[in-house]
Amino acid sequence: MKLSKNFHFPPEWHPQQWLWVGFPHLTEEWPGYLTRAQEQFAAFASAVAESGQEVRLLVRDEASRVRAKALCSGKVRLELRRYGDVWLRDTGPLVVQRGGSLVAKRFGFNGWGGKYLMEGDQQIGAELARDAGLPVETADWVLEGGAIDTDGTGLVVTTAQCLLNPNRNPGLSQADIEARLHRDLGFDRVLWLGDGLINDHTDGHVDNLARFVAPGVLALPRAIGADDPNAAIYAEAKARAEAFGVTVREVPSPGRIETGGMIEPASYMNFAVTTQLVVVPIYGSIHDADGVAAIAELFSDREVIGLMADAVLGGGGSFHCASQQMPML
Repeated sequence: MKLSKNFHFPPEWHPQQWLWVGFPHLTEEWPGYLTRAQEQFAAFASAVAESGQEVRLLVRDEASRVRAKALCSGKVRLELRRYGDVWLRDTGPLVVQRGGSLVAKRFGFNGWGGKYLMEGDQQIGAELARDAGLPVETADWVLEGGAIDTDGTGLVVTTAQCLLNPNRNPGLSQADIEARLHRDLGFDRVLWLGDGLINDHTDGHVDNLARFVAPGVLALPRAIGADDPNAAIYAEAKARAEAFGVTVREVPSPGRIETGGMIEPASYMNFAVTTQLVVVPIYGSIHDADGVAAIAELFSDREVIGLMADAVLGGGGSFHCASQQMPML
């Protein structure tokens, strides 16, 4: 299969016009720690805005707007929107290049396999795209942005646990999925990894496991300690990636992170790449500094910082999950 000439999906390190970020407002999604989650999201949005890139922080209602304004840098632009959850990587528009223009691609969204269906989440992507002046094209299958990552050459990485899960597209085979990735996003090669992290309620989104950091170069976690719960998953991902032919760069994992005895899907891989800055989620682990330093080595052209995201993680994701970039032409 040859690379589609119709679309080019820019990698995340491509220059960006702005970054959309969601601001949490649902107490039931962050029980007992909504306040800290809001503070951590505000720190993320502010850091990107202070780096010189526009940030459009979505707020759900007037109370959220007041709260966000009090927490954020004055450089953060607040937008009142109707959305349910903050995970704009999955509900926001996927913006591709076509010739000399940008096009927003929208896919079906079913609440991560029917688990979390909230008012506004199926519409927010098209609304953001149209307000940005982009034409919107809708595909006939379910796909979340966090399920894929590209190096900008037509290569995409994903996990079988998510994209082949019957709770997304039960009538589509692996070959069907690959054909749609080519047709709708221009990808001509697919690197299939196996499972994502334990207890990831997205059914193993790849952006919590593996991220391209340059053409043909894939960052993966390295297990830390004998009790690292995802050690076998990391090892299998590395073996598959190397067999496929990409270069693997390893980053220390946060190790075993638990809440109330439950293993959390904590990962430094959920970093957000912006035009000037890379923001790495950290969790209060003794491995945080090593994780940030390892990612800094992969992005020598950008400042790399770590920001606390333990409360963000309590809602089911981290900074990459909650953001979506608007690329430049």
